[in-house]
Amino acid sequence: MKRLIKKYILPAVLIAGLSLTSCSDFLDRSPLGNLTEDDAPGGINQGRVFQIYGLMRGYNITAGIPAFAIHNFRSEDSEKGSDAGDGSDQAAFFDNFEYNTTNGVLASYWTENYKVIVNCNTAITSIEEQATRTKQDTINYGEAKFFRAYAFFNLVRAFGEVPKIDFRVTDPAQANIAKSPAADIYALIDADLAVAVKYLPTHWSNDFTGRLTWGAARSLQARTYMMRSDWNNMLAASKDVINSGFYNLSTPYDKIFTDSGENSPESIFELQCMSTAAKPNSTSIGSQFAEVQGVRGSGQWNLGWGWHMATTELMNKAYEKGDPRKDATLLYFRRSVTDPITPENTNTPFGESPVSTAMGAAYNKKAYTDPALRKQFTNGGFWVNIRLIRYADVLLMAAEASNELGMSSDALNYLEQIRSRARGNNTAILPKVTTTSQTELRDAIRHERRVELGLEPDRFYDLVRWGIAKEVLHAAGKLNYQDKHALLPIPQVEIDKSNGVLVQNPNF
Repeated sequence: MKRLIKKYILPAVLIAGLSLTSCSDFLDRSPLGNLTEDDAPGGINQGRVFQIYGLMRGYNITAGIPAFAIHNFRSEDSEKGSDAGDGSDQAAFFDNFEYNTTNGVLASYWTENYKVIVNCNTAITSIEEQATRTKQDTINYGEAKFFRAYAFFNLVRAFGEVPKIDFRVTDPAQANIAKSPAADIYALIDADLAVAVKYLPTHWSNDFTGRLTWGAARSLQARTYMMRSDWNNMLAASKDVINSGFYNLSTPYDKIFTDSGENSPESIFELQCMSTAAKPNSTSIGSQFAEVQGVRGSGQWNLGWGWHMATTELMNKAYEKGDPRKDATLLYFRRSVTDPITPENTNTPFGESPVSTAMGAAYNKKAYTDPALRKQFTNGGFWVNIRLIRYADVLLMAAEASNELGMSSDALNYLEQIRSRARGNNTAILPKVTTTSQTELRDAIRHERRVELGLEPDRFYDLVRWGIAKEVLHAAGKLNYQDKHALLPIPQVEIDKSNGVLVQNPNF
């Protein structure tokens, strides 16, 4: 128990803004997750920022159905999952692109991202109005700017033009404004991340593991440039992170998403979660990330809801022969009724689900929980950290930008680092890519993004920005997809509340 308390102490700090002197002090706090001035001796601004970390870990932003539906289900590699009768409306909407304006998941995603933005605006304005700023205020300012940029990036990719609420809201009527062009939203994101890069530290002490750093801000900059195909800025940001020497790929691929792989040298931004014997199912200090994606079974395999599963397209067509990342990403069904069911055996590539009616080819092994910790706490896996930015992603961004700028040698170097870690000591698999053809190398890098980041967020957005979404999705059998489906409709409830100020996206 002491190990877990020490390891996962940060999330409660981040939600409540606690100043901790001992583990017992932490566990005695009541109520957890509620901000009071007593909880924020470092200043109310710090407390406000710490609450935002808790919001980021929430069901609708990163850990639940809205997050998985919008970021994952729409690609050719992910499906709604579970069984046919569970959430069939969401399968129709996100898997089959039968968009409508009244979808509740859509509305939740919109609302929760704006909740993050509103909280950020309060912290930002409060700090800006201070006559003087402490060092802590400056860091909090950078954190709030990062999170506002992150939430707006979610929104602009999902909806395109959205209201640019970049001011403190004291009356809901103030937030009833028209949409701004996507270019204006990106300009705000660029400005916010420039501040975050300037003010966030490169490292934190162990007491604040998981708190935002310069590397997280610079990496998010690279990702936002990537969405716009801004190759020069994307490469510059990626290379800054790479050349810093702060991160590496020393963690074996099959360990990254395990309990032992949390906060590894590859982790650039990782939301901290925890579970305790006293509060095993508390979403205020943990998350539902593993519960929502866990095996939908019974008995020893009652591990979750079974949402967000891999498609046969990913399982059968994506990976090169022998690529060990396949078995580290996919949690397979039993091949026959005689196959053993052994939850403790996390290394075998089969025999790991008794469910025969699931709507996908395999579960997400990157959300599979440690059996020993399940016995100690909960099958829901509320202690599982959420990896949002990995160093491998930064290397792949550098590879892509380098290739697009005609620097094939650099691109090949970055790409080989990823493939080398994946192959390990097995030289018979994943041969080194040597082509200097820009077209062939582009295809190789795109393939590598798919398998390295398999079942992680944003495959759909890769297809959209590459301009191949319709081609790829149609080939995978998602024939309803049309170019208009790159953007989601604005929730009708928001349009109704605006009394005509908000205008629906075209074609909806």
